This record gives sequence, structure tokens and C-alpha cells, in this order.
Amino acid sequence: MAAGHTVITEQDHARFMAILESLDREANAKFVFLLDKSGQQIAATGDLDQVDPTSLASLTAGNVAATEGVAQIVGEDEFTTLFHEGKHESLHITVVGGRVILLVVFDERSSLGLVRLRVEQCAPQLGEVVKEMTARAEGGSQPGKDSANFGEITDADLDTLFGE
Repeated sequence: MAAGHTVITEQDHARFMAILESLDREANAKFVFLLDKSGQQIAATGDLDQVDPTSLASLTAGNVAATEGVAQIVGEDEFTTLFHEGKHESLHITVVGGRVILLVVFDERSSLGLVRLRVEQCAPQLGEVVKEMTARAEGGSQPGKDSANFGEITDADLDTLFGE
């Protein structure tokens, strides 16, 4: 999401959180993390006590950016899904709507198949929220503000407000 152009409202965040909490529970994940492609955390749920969220977001975004470069070299537009398997924990990374990155961290309590299934089920919901945010940003509207109200403010209103 373009920095400074997209506004995440409280409603957007609540919708993201509901989706992530459901994914976390249904995939039996350790935690679920949503960030934008610049590496800014949007929302997270699960057991994040042992994790530095700023570093995690930054490195995950870097990983996705590097993979996009590899995709172009081999003739692909992009690789939308990445998987990293570790000894104790694994990562499933998915680019949603071309704008946000969904990171699911899971351990032996889950499986790659279950995580992939649950991500595929929730990705359209996340994509819809992202699409609405993008449309709002491109339309120039800001949630909670009616630009028509600004036309009704007079110089006298401003003088009164500032005690002049």
C-alpha cells in the first residue's frame, strides 16, 4: 500500500483482526501477521511474545521483494506464495491483493496442507478489505470526513473558533 495514501480505519482493522483470529484458530497456527509490502505491520494475532514484530515485518517484506525479483528473472510475474520449513517452526507467506502480505507461523501442531487450505479460504476476505481501502484511497475520500462540510465553513466560523 502506498505510504501516506491509504488509510486503515478502525473498521478495516477490526475486519482484518476478525479474519486473522479465525485463521489463527482454524489453522492451529502459532501466530498470524498481516503487513503491507513496505514492511509496516497492519494486524497480528496469536503468540507473539517471543517475536520482534518490527523486525519480522521488515524481513518478511524484504523476503517477498527478493522473491519478486527472482520471479522476474525466471519469467514469472510473481510468486504469490512462499513456504519456509524449519526444524521447529514453518512459515507460510502469501501476497494478498498485490498489496498486503499474510504471514502464518505454525509448528508441529498444524500442517502445511491445513495452513494452505485455511489461507485460501480467508484470502478473498482479506482481499475485499484491501480492495475497499484502495478504492477509498484512489477516490480521494477519507473515512469519517464529508468534504461537503468544509464548504459550509465561513471565515466568521474560523474567527469565532480561534477567538478573533
